[in-house]
Amino acid sequence: MIVNTANEGRIMSGGEAIVAALIANGIDTLYGLPGAQMYPLFDALHGASERIRTIGARHEQACAYMAFGHARSTGRPGVFSVVPGPGALNTMAALCTAAGCNAPVLMITGQIPTPFIGRGRGHLHELPDQLATLRSVVKWATRIERPADAPRILNEAFRQMLSGRPGPVAVEMAWDAMAMCEHVRPLAPARPETPVPPLPEAIAEAVNRICEARNPMIMVGGGAQHAAAAVRALAQEIGAPVAALRSGRGIMPEDQPLGLSSYAAYRYWPQTDLLIGIGSRLEMPYMRWSGMGQLTDKPKGPPPLIRIDIDPAEMNRLKPDTAIVGDAEEVSDALLKALHNAGHQSRPIPDAVAAAKLSAATEISRVKPHVDYLHIIREALPLEGIFVEELCQAGFASYFAFPVLRPRSYISSGYQGTLGFGFMTALGAKAANPDRPVVSITGDGGFLFGIQELASAKQYGLGVVTIVFNNKAYGNVLRDQQTGYGGREIASRLENPDFLELARAFGIPGHRVTTPGELHRVLEAAIAADVPALIEVPVDPADEVSPWPFIHPNG
Repeated sequence: MIVNTANEGRIMSGGEAIVAALIANGIDTLYGLPGAQMYPLFDALHGASERIRTIGARHEQACAYMAFGHARSTGRPGVFSVVPGPGALNTMAALCTAAGCNAPVLMITGQIPTPFIGRGRGHLHELPDQLATLRSVVKWATRIERPADAPRILNEAFRQMLSGRPGPVAVEMAWDAMAMCEHVRPLAPARPETPVPPLPEAIAEAVNRICEARNPMIMVGGGAQHAAAAVRALAQEIGAPVAALRSGRGIMPEDQPLGLSSYAAYRYWPQTDLLIGIGSRLEMPYMRWSGMGQLTDKPKGPPPLIRIDIDPAEMNRLKPDTAIVGDAEEVSDALLKALHNAGHQSRPIPDAVAAAKLSAATEISRVKPHVDYLHIIREALPLEGIFVEELCQAGFASYFAFPVLRPRSYISSGYQGTLGFGFMTALGAKAANPDRPVVSITGDGGFLFGIQELASAKQYGLGVVTIVFNNKAYGNVLRDQQTGYGGREIASRLENPDFLELARAFGIPGHRVTTPGELHRVLEAAIAADVPALIEVPVDPADEVSPWPFIHPNG
């Protein structure tokens, strides 16, 4: 290879130029599954293995979910690479999950040789218009035409991914262009756009509303995860409890006096005379508590609503009484400063907050057996541990019955509800946080979407502890068929493999427990071992108490 000085660049292939741009932007891990169109990229990854590691997978969807788990657990970009066409299509569920959760995920894929693009000749992995397909889901997508363009385009990908409302982006590069070599000049890392500062008049209006309120409540979403300290300080100043449904959990620890589970927030809602939404779609009060799927772009009646969001479009999707466009941390700090300047006196926590927490805890305890198991997991999982839920009865119950105590320690699929995401996502969370315990809970149905990745966990030493709640069914579907369709069951009961034997086949320890007490002992040992492990919990669907009255209490 011909090398010039660092400032002047050097001769690189397209694959090498991409890898160099990733490293320049601070990427140290890529999740990938190589194939013909991606050979130049993966060869470059091999050459740069001391600076960027590559974690492989057994299915393209796992690459994307791992990148999603990486991003959600760290707040930093997760990057994956797969072949174009069917490989790219296999990642779409994970990409739409990343879009729904505003996760910064970068997809790098290939393309058929340049002369064949748009010709419809049926070249290997050809799609009619791959970029159009990707743009229907991701925030931004484009093609790298030549190696020299890679630094600029990758920087733009990072800028798009991280500016404003974060989200997934994608770049493609044709097979021949990725293998071509030319002179490439490096660039400094990308700089996301600086958030627009909040309008002073909006801050003043919000301060007036806060000063008039006696029982405010704050609801947070994923857009406030980076602003935990600022949100807590604001909440403590105004005596406002903080609640979240999924993505905002852990910003206010739920074991603290101001931390509310989603159901405790529902219990407190009648006393609330001001709602402050920070980085949240506010799905709970206006879609779930108002009746499932009720559509409204303007909250009706009290309480008044203050919305804080970096995306100005959110103010049209759900119109607040006071709109503040800006970064969650910057706005929260500005509100706190303005309150102090206005002579605001810190308020005590209303007695109704503790009453709502106690009432909710008593009612939630009825959701057997999953609440008992979730309490055991909470006891065994250290504070720094990461919990990844799944679309299963225990996962749904975790929305309100698993106390979340730290930011970025609870990972869900957000409103997409992508069945099977959890185990594969947990692998990426563990890869990104090797010193933190990671527990994945899943149902038997969802686990089988990605069970082949036990091989990846073993190969790369990703010590995720996976708890499989095996009710031999798609539990929600089975219950709905029984209660809403006259018991006409179809395709909802499952015949499963022996999960312990399957774990052993992958070279992974397997355990079966039948009581919460057994789970505590086995789970503590598995976490301490820090190697991949599987724990099966057999459950009879007839013994499961539905969690849904606590998720859709007015449904």
